[in-house]
Amino acid sequence: MAKSIEKWQFGDFQTPDDLAKEVVRTLKVNHHISPEIVIEPSCGKGAFVRAALNVFENSKVIGLDINGAYVEEAKLSVSEYSNFENATIYESDFFCTNWEDIISDLPGYILVLGNPPWVTSSELSSLNGQNFPAKSNFQNRRGIEAITGSGNFDISEWMLLKYVEWLSSKEGTIAVLCKYSVARKVMRQIKQKSGNGRFSTHIYLIDAKAYFGASVEACLFILSTDSDSSLDCKVYENLRSKRISYLIGERDGLILRDTVKYEKWRYLAGQNLRYIWRSGIKHDCSKVMELEKVHDALFLNGMGEKYSLEESYLYPLLKSSDLGNGRTNNYRKLILITQRSVGDDTSLIQDTSPKTWQYLLEHDGYLRNRKSSIYRNKPPYSIFGVGSYSFKNWKIAISGFYKHLRFCLVEPLDGKPVMFDDTVNFLSFETEEEAKFIFKLVTSRPSLEFLNAMIFWDEKRPITIDILRRLSLKAVARELGVLEKYLQWAEAFQVASDGQLELGLAEQPSP
Repeated sequence: MAKSIEKWQFGDFQTPDDLAKEVVRTLKVNHHISPEIVIEPSCGKGAFVRAALNVFENSKVIGLDINGAYVEEAKLSVSEYSNFENATIYESDFFCTNWEDIISDLPGYILVLGNPPWVTSSELSSLNGQNFPAKSNFQNRRGIEAITGSGNFDISEWMLLKYVEWLSSKEGTIAVLCKYSVARKVMRQIKQKSGNGRFSTHIYLIDAKAYFGASVEACLFILSTDSDSSLDCKVYENLRSKRISYLIGERDGLILRDTVKYEKWRYLAGQNLRYIWRSGIKHDCSKVMELEKVHDALFLNGMGEKYSLEESYLYPLLKSSDLGNGRTNNYRKLILITQRSVGDDTSLIQDTSPKTWQYLLEHDGYLRNRKSSIYRNKPPYSIFGVGSYSFKNWKIAISGFYKHLRFCLVEPLDGKPVMFDDTVNFLSFETEEEAKFIFKLVTSRPSLEFLNAMIFWDEKRPITIDILRRLSLKAVARELGVLEKYLQWAEAFQVASDGQLELGLAEQPSP
């Protein structure tokens, strides 16, 4: 157990020799790198030092690590190399090292190589780890996080941005193994600070599970000082690939996963006033608000308690896992919907459904102790993510968590409209005909390719309302040759938005 804690305290994922060799081979063969200096700022047991000595035979190699035992092991491992005198390995804490002095004295083309810690600042703090940078507002956070430095961030992100600073007046390449999400964050930070900057970027995807036993999307991230620094980031399927899989880049103020696909369908971007994507119900108390039907009017809550309740306020509930797996024809639980729109007076339940009101009173403590500030100064037993749109019979829904664009057409169940939890995004409709028509638009090839171009599938919640709302259904209808039929639905509409009725609004024209 102690070794496990130490591993996480230092973000310690030692690089296998075969992976280090493959990385260095890729740098030489694919990118024609021939550095005067190779520096490995967190060299561990020396896999990258050995790989560099083997491939860049005439380069000077410098390795540093905070772990003295690792440093000694690394020194011993290179002692049998004929060019071992080219390697200098010593113990040093990255975050206490005067890198400016070291880098300024290095001549020629520099290769910064390695595998920075795969750990976040909060993970280190939870283990009382000390191997992390002084608190700072390097991510431009606001409020208390900016003051205390308490915002969670990847240690490797901070280190990579330091590497970028080292090459601000030098020629060289940074080549590191890191989480795919970290590579994108670094690209975004560089863009924000210096526009296109002076780096060209490449990403080679790697199998982190096979090499490190880590269930995370990872890559070899390469940044080189280059005259072509304005180009998009080229992404390759693996270290052996020569063919570009897709290009990450910025268009229209957005960081996109696939700029080629986005530009192909760019004209599908626009706003929809007729069809607005919503999130499901937020209640933050599943043990009380979600129930299973035992029989007739008897229901079981999450604490194993059985209650006889009226069904007036109970609705079928589908969750992300149901939609992600296509389970939409039946439901496992019901959800207690206490309001028709946000802010409604919940005391009306007492008159119409006294058993339900008594149930809420008996669980008052649970509901009052919900931590989110959104419930403050609201009627008791309030929920959020509810409006007239929630009670429409037909819906198109998609899980925000699952790693594929699986839209589901959801019909009423047991004569009631289906509700979703707040990890689900959906459109709602009064009629089956309209729902099926829009479903064909949303699931068409142009729509799916356009949306897929914007989604980074390694994100915790890859499919967001913000992304879904960028697709103009009017533009899709025009592309598919069904604009006239679309306009039949859209011209004379009335939609409820956030509890307020919007009348006679014409949809904004698509670009």
